[in-house]
Amino acid sequence: MALHALAYCERLFYLEEVEEIRVADASVYAGRRLHEELVADEGELVSLVLESETLSIRGKVDCLRRRNGQLIPYEHKRGRSAKSDAGPQAWPSDRLQVCAYTLLLEEHTGISIEEARIRYHATNTTVRVPVDEKAREDVRKAVVRARELSQSVERPPVATNDRLCLRCSLAPVCLPEEERLAKDENWEPVRLFPQDRERQTIHVTTHGARIGKSGETLTITDTAGQKQVFPIREVGEIVIHGYAQISTQAIHLCASQEVGVHWFTGGGRYVSGLVAGASPVQRRIRQFEALRDPGLLFRLARRLVFARVSSQLGFLLRASRGKDRKVLGVDDALQGLRNALRAASCAEGIDSLRGHEGDAGRHYFSGLPGLLRNDLDERLRFNGRNRRPPQDRINALLSFGYALLYRDVLQAIMAVGLEPAFGFFHRPRSAAHPLVLDLMEVFRVPLWDMPLVASVNRLQWDVEEDFIQTGKQVWLSDSGRKKAIEVYERRKEDHWKHPVTGYSLSYARLIELEARLLEKEWAGEPGLFARMRLR
Repeated sequence: MALHALAYCERLFYLEEVEEIRVADASVYAGRRLHEELVADEGELVSLVLESETLSIRGKVDCLRRRNGQLIPYEHKRGRSAKSDAGPQAWPSDRLQVCAYTLLLEEHTGISIEEARIRYHATNTTVRVPVDEKAREDVRKAVVRARELSQSVERPPVATNDRLCLRCSLAPVCLPEEERLAKDENWEPVRLFPQDRERQTIHVTTHGARIGKSGETLTITDTAGQKQVFPIREVGEIVIHGYAQISTQAIHLCASQEVGVHWFTGGGRYVSGLVAGASPVQRRIRQFEALRDPGLLFRLARRLVFARVSSQLGFLLRASRGKDRKVLGVDDALQGLRNALRAASCAEGIDSLRGHEGDAGRHYFSGLPGLLRNDLDERLRFNGRNRRPPQDRINALLSFGYALLYRDVLQAIMAVGLEPAFGFFHRPRSAAHPLVLDLMEVFRVPLWDMPLVASVNRLQWDVEEDFIQTGKQVWLSDSGRKKAIEVYERRKEDHWKHPVTGYSLSYARLIELEARLLEKEWAGEPGLFARMRLR
């Protein structure tokens, strides 16, 4: 199968066999079902695993049959055969794969085999593949090329034939269309990246709840004995708030299915998480090498600051449209943000960018009170950003939402295979991963600030029931946490049209997309990271 991937696209081979990234899409599952049906229907079908010391390859032959006294390996394919003037033909990748099986079988039996066959079920045709000296040499050359790629930390380029990408299961990881767009602004990309999440996030907010395993499901039992059951294939992450318990068996199930497990304190502070995934060695080597390039770091930092400040400016402009901005107290904030953008464009170093980004943040939060309705309860007034701990209700909401966002960004970064402790903009800290803080800057405004202001203006928050105040410290109560989680998770499912790629996707998917675009910057494929802007 690795040689099949190599012949199809060297980038596909590298992602699957070297970086160990595999995605089972609908086509992959359909192929597996075909083989299961054949096992049930055809008595001749065998799953024979063979290895070759000479070639250092192994494979599982679909089927062996005798025809005219000759042992012939068969390969079953769900799709259609290639076409030519001479009739149905085998695709080059299928041909290489079945010829490799033939060489394995010859070494195992000591019998020379001159032909293999491929059954294409979509067209109900069988193609005969001659195993001549050229076919044998093609297999040997492919093995040599596979070894060369396996020893490199550099990914091969995307396929020159863009039609190959349309049916590739790893297109959401490879992002070939986005890479072509970055190189050619006139390219019209096809959205191969999934629009919505296939799995859901489960938040467990009840203290004393128990999370366990039953077969291939997670069970959540509250203190009253009420049980909820979630099939593991439908779960993306489990988020535990406070003092719920999760069993070792449930953790093992989550790890085996690449389901993240994350823990928050009862006060809303992120504690830690478990994110299982593919081996990220090559990706992290590229990340570390890129972090040694000051020019690259500065370019990424500048782009990040522009994305953050542009979002802040766009939100204030949008929310105050048609209103007297001087009366609202937004006018000075808008001017301050514009000045920060101009200054950032002239900055000569990352420290200077940090200063301009900090100025922009102060102007932004000074203008945020003007977006809140005038008839709010005085206890929901906002007089500037404070934290550790928050001292008013709006700051408590901001901090809790940013913690939820921190978890989602960390999940995406770990799933992509990057090291979150090494960023390019925020200074190293022991309390939070710098790379997570970097990527969060792109999403703070659209994913939390905007829905939070809207929810406050809709009077969704009860100043007594949803908050707990201890001295000068303000926290969310159980009801407040549940309400904030609902607002945040609903926002993640909203769709947004990317201004550069031109296609729409949910904010939940956008977080993963930005993490993968950042990884491509470090892989020497720059272009689209942090290019999103609020309109």
